[in-house]
Amino acid sequence: MLTPQSISRRALLKFTSLGFGTMALSTLLSEQVSAKPGPLAPKSPHFPAKAKRVIFLCMRGAPAQADTFDYKPRDRKVVTTNITPTTKRKYAGKGPAGSVVPFSQHGESGLWIADSMPNLAKHADDLCVINSMHTDLPNHPQSYLMLHTGDFRFARPSVGSWALYGLGTENQNLPGFISINAETRVGGAQNYGSAFLPAIYQGTAIGYVGADIAKSGIRNVTGNPLTAELQRKQLNLVQSMNHQLLKQSQLDTQLEGAIQSLELGHRMQDSVTEVLDVSQETEATLKRYNVGKTKSTGRCRNDDFGRQCLWARRLAESGVRYIELCHSNWDQHGNHVAEIQANCTAIDKPIAALIQDLKDRDMLKDTLIVWGGEFGRTPLSEAGKKGSGHNNRGFTFWMAGGGSKGGQNYGKTNETGAVAVENKVHTHDLHATMLHLLGLDHEKLTYRYAGRDFRLTDVYGNVVKGLLA
Repeated sequence: MLTPQSISRRALLKFTSLGFGTMALSTLLSEQVSAKPGPLAPKSPHFPAKAKRVIFLCMRGAPAQADTFDYKPRDRKVVTTNITPTTKRKYAGKGPAGSVVPFSQHGESGLWIADSMPNLAKHADDLCVINSMHTDLPNHPQSYLMLHTGDFRFARPSVGSWALYGLGTENQNLPGFISINAETRVGGAQNYGSAFLPAIYQGTAIGYVGADIAKSGIRNVTGNPLTAELQRKQLNLVQSMNHQLLKQSQLDTQLEGAIQSLELGHRMQDSVTEVLDVSQETEATLKRYNVGKTKSTGRCRNDDFGRQCLWARRLAESGVRYIELCHSNWDQHGNHVAEIQANCTAIDKPIAALIQDLKDRDMLKDTLIVWGGEFGRTPLSEAGKKGSGHNNRGFTFWMAGGGSKGGQNYGKTNETGAVAVENKVHTHDLHATMLHLLGLDHEKLTYRYAGRDFRLTDVYGNVVKGLLA
């Protein structure tokens, strides 16, 4: 028996006026819950953005700057054998260090690009080539984490997680941050993790380095052994029990959230399957992207980079905020010339096709493409089967679209291409500039954790105005 002292407000609404009070309150609260934007809902930037999304083309292993986008002729009179401070004399040689592959100038801007990338060279006037990058250490694990999270000492949110945290995403049926062909070493999942940010902002991996990308998908979403019809029946059964329980309890916002989450997961399954299905593309498109045609050469893996780039375009069209692709391996410690040319050939047609498709769809102007690896390499003094070493003191990145200033070389390295000497750009500066193009102030995009406000660039970083259009 209820007494005035034991009646709660919820019980009062339930047992008076035939329970209409509870029904009314339930309806009002349900509307509020459904109207409340989720954590991935689109958010306004700090200021008008040039870019709506990012496609990061990660070249795992450290590309050789002097044999890709930083031409250093070796016909100088001055002989340079001390390429970089290193005890590994095997990387030093007799004669001027510099480029050991042929280069040509391209576009109205006259950018020097290695001849092994003739298709990408057609877009020279879209490329903002940064020849003066530098980072803290010449070791893969530390520098790879630095590139992805801004710190190699502690677990920190990745660049994509910060972008998702600051802006949300445009498609609620797909992850807002996707990492394709993710590296399992050199930091592994930490490179696309959210660290202390809410887990909703972590990246979603599709495949991993060494796996067959054509057979990859999002785990626990596309890997369900049940047919679509059986999955729907299974979900209907679970949802019917949930709705029955909700009807009995009248009001349970947690249960309502579970019901919505299950439906969202089912929608994501359908959306992911559709966006990754390249059979919808024409044969001509598959050929332009060189899908399924990559060959392994030494350390250059068959990463099917063409499929990755085609997926990137389809994901960008579908509203995904941050997309990372990975091609490996650029760590040419031996057989440098053959392997660097194989790597360049593997990425040439796919990237050119991606840029052209974004142009044709009027999307390049608000899609920021970023290309580069964790550091660069020591320039060689002679061609042949010799290898190159690690070099963090001077290397190359490039941007295209998304408000970057195309058709220019920004910064310089010394005559060998080993050390950045003019308009130096640190990894923190790169991150600050990427966020700026997304409309985010890297000093204001913070998250309170362990008693302090953290940010991607920590206490460093400057927006490089010379990279902006």
